[in-house]
Amino acid sequence: LKVYAIREGDVVFSRVPMIRVEGPVAMCQLIETTLLNCVNFASLIATNAARMREAVIGKKPIQMLEFGLRRAQGPDGAMSASQYAYLGGFDSTSNVLAGINYDIAISGTHAHSFVTTFSSLDQLQFVNPKIQCKDGKDLKTRAVEYRKLLNEEESSNEGELTAFIAYANAFPTHFLALIDTYNTLDSGLINFMSVALALHEAKCEPIGVRLDSGDLSYLSQKCREYFRRVSQQFQVPFENLTIVASNDINEEILYSLNVCLLIDWLVDAFGIGTNLVTCQKQPALGCVYKLVAIDGLARIKISEEIGKMTLPGTKSAYRLYIHNNEPLIDLLVLDDEANESPTEKKKSRSLLEAKQVIRCYHPSNDLKRVDVVPDRIEPLLIKVQNDNMQKKKNSLRKEKLEKEDERVWDGKLVYKSPSLKERRAFCMERVKTLRSDYKRVVNPTPYKVSISKKLKDVMKDLIEKETPVRTIQ
Repeated sequence: LKVYAIREGDVVFSRVPMIRVEGPVAMCQLIETTLLNCVNFASLIATNAARMREAVIGKKPIQMLEFGLRRAQGPDGAMSASQYAYLGGFDSTSNVLAGINYDIAISGTHAHSFVTTFSSLDQLQFVNPKIQCKDGKDLKTRAVEYRKLLNEEESSNEGELTAFIAYANAFPTHFLALIDTYNTLDSGLINFMSVALALHEAKCEPIGVRLDSGDLSYLSQKCREYFRRVSQQFQVPFENLTIVASNDINEEILYSLNVCLLIDWLVDAFGIGTNLVTCQKQPALGCVYKLVAIDGLARIKISEEIGKMTLPGTKSAYRLYIHNNEPLIDLLVLDDEANESPTEKKKSRSLLEAKQVIRCYHPSNDLKRVDVVPDRIEPLLIKVQNDNMQKKKNSLRKEKLEKEDERVWDGKLVYKSPSLKERRAFCMERVKTLRSDYKRVVNPTPYKVSISKKLKDVMKDLIEKETPVRTIQ
């Protein structure tokens, strides 16, 4: 088999082939389901993650935390979701195994059930001897004293305070508290601050709070105001404590929060689970695997719906860039066009060279065509060559192939794939290069995918040849 593929993490548009497979027809058909299964879910999750990352772009960097393990489609789906959410731009995962296997940062908080386990300060047995507060007092004593200073009525939930002290005893330098178990502002926030002030005395800096219910915009604003007020009252550097927001967040909520908090991002991180790994907006991606040529002859699938008609022939994809390294159009070209002379190509405006006029045709609308003079042309499909390459030839070309980022199949895959971190960086950079109007949530500008004149002609000939014509009398 010969396989060509788009680099993992690249941006792909409708009608551009993600994978091209060449070989005996039976072998190519046998791997259809496997390839679609591997590509569809991974691309769906990475796309969803990238869209959510785009939704929080603002004045300061926002951390995106993947919390989807409990809601994912089984253990395998959870592992894939963690990996490809990270590739799409998320910063960390709550999936410990994925963090270990894929070298992804692990993040999370304690559960509500941990808080409800406690009901009284008398339940607190363990005292961390390494945490020494003012006057040699332990964390529990100082937290209770601070609670009295912050809330004279001591009306905040005692069990919640006990849980926070227990958690801080175990993780004194990673104290991020979930504060909505009973009442976010009148209990959770006060109890958190009581423990945070005591930790600060012991030279252990708290991280912040997590909001998991209610009006996230309003609550984050009130939390930030409280942090600033306490900072002034006690002369502590708590103005910029982290606020993490969760609670069934999706892309639309992120955009609405971005609008509400545009002047000053009050939230520092978002924890997203269900709507990330199950892709609420589009639960499945409809990639297809179609035969486009056999024995050197182009083939076509013609459908009642124009969008389901295939583009025939063995072809490659190129991205045409204009000034400022801006991608303008993706062009699909038949491979056998490479055999044409440069003179003929220039005449027909099909010479794929920078600074040359290239005519691009709409796949289905004959009235739409455009001449492009690109600054740069980039091939999108990377070769994954077959196992009958001559070893000597492979050895001589190895260094050159690696420089060209080609994957080489020589009985086994010998190309070293970039690390997940490198693929993530590549993905984020590719998304960044797109114009903002392509990425609008409402009424985005369609990115142009065009075909060459020869591919257009082959397509027309096949439609004429393969479709019956009715006679009406």
